Amino acid sequence: MTATEVPAAVDRDALERWLVDRGVLKRIEEMRPIGDGHSNITLLVGDGARRVVVRRPPPPPLPPGAHDVLREARVLQALDGTGVPVAKVLGVDDVPVVADVPMYVMEHVAGVVLTDDTPEPYADPATRRHVGERLVDALAALHAVDWRAQGLEGYGKADGYLERQLRRLGKLIDGGVQPEGLDELGGRLRATIPESGPSTIVHGDYRIGNLMLRPDEEQPVVAVLDWELGTIGDPLADLGYLVATWAYPGAPEHPLTRLCMVTTEDGYPSPGELAARYAEKTGRDISELSWYGAFALWRLAVLFEYGRRRHESGDGDPYYADPTMVSDFVAAGHATADHRYGR
Repeated sequence: MTATEVPAAVDRDALERWLVDRGVLKRIEEMRPIGDGHSNITLLVGDGARRVVVRRPPPPPLPPGAHDVLREARVLQALDGTGVPVAKVLGVDDVPVVADVPMYVMEHVAGVVLTDDTPEPYADPATRRHVGERLVDALAALHAVDWRAQGLEGYGKADGYLERQLRRLGKLIDGGVQPEGLDELGGRLRATIPESGPSTIVHGDYRIGNLMLRPDEEQPVVAVLDWELGTIGDPLADLGYLVATWAYPGAPEHPLTRLCMVTTEDGYPSPGELAARYAEKTGRDISELSWYGAFALWRLAVLFEYGRRRHESGDGDPYYADPTMVSDFVAAGHATADHRYGR
């Protein structure tokens, strides 16, 4: 399947009936995959006058707890009207009717997703800095939401997020030969785990490649995308993930920095500047940010190793086949654990 082919698991006729019956579209004239993800299936669907986005899991069998698009829909609905930039959910198929998996449909938000370079007319240092600073502000706004007041009780456990992540994710790749340095990195993290502050909504994959942007607007982040890993937990996990996946000159490279080399261009803030702005906006202590950055890279190493093993067994995405992706995350994790985020 190429990047422009609709997966065979998608039943176009059934999807069209569902969308028409609910008044979302009049028909399907356009349908194509969008995004660079290798997890849930994301489709742009249109009738010639309106476009929407359909989000659904890949075909079964699915690993326990993975690809839960209903959780995504729930947090998007909870954030609607809070000031956090998210797409509006237009419908949820939780039965499911369209296929053998649930799905949801959301509005299509126009804008750009920055990956390789900043397009014209936004390719100037001042606009790049504006984007970098304001995406931190959007993250701070997310972490300021009263998740209990928004009906997210039970969306995640408020306490013990870091310990739980270290324990549960580690179990994904128990047994077999461990990638070099991964156990050591996990051990470093467990031995130095910081004390978390009050829990907030956590996106889990907050990086520039998951943001829909209109760089010339006062708040250029018009939609935060890809909420598959969303939960309730330690907000600094999101900040650590942002700085650990932020490409900058001289940074240790890994698969996610290579996806978004745009931030190596002149004008984008450094990771230290991103962190300082977050601390200013939220008042949170970021002195342990190196731990959170290393934690983010350990998580990615585990998830990519899990994906590699699934592919090796004949039941996974070939994207994960290259074991050097895991080793790059591990090396970057050790380097980040030794780093101090300054200006």
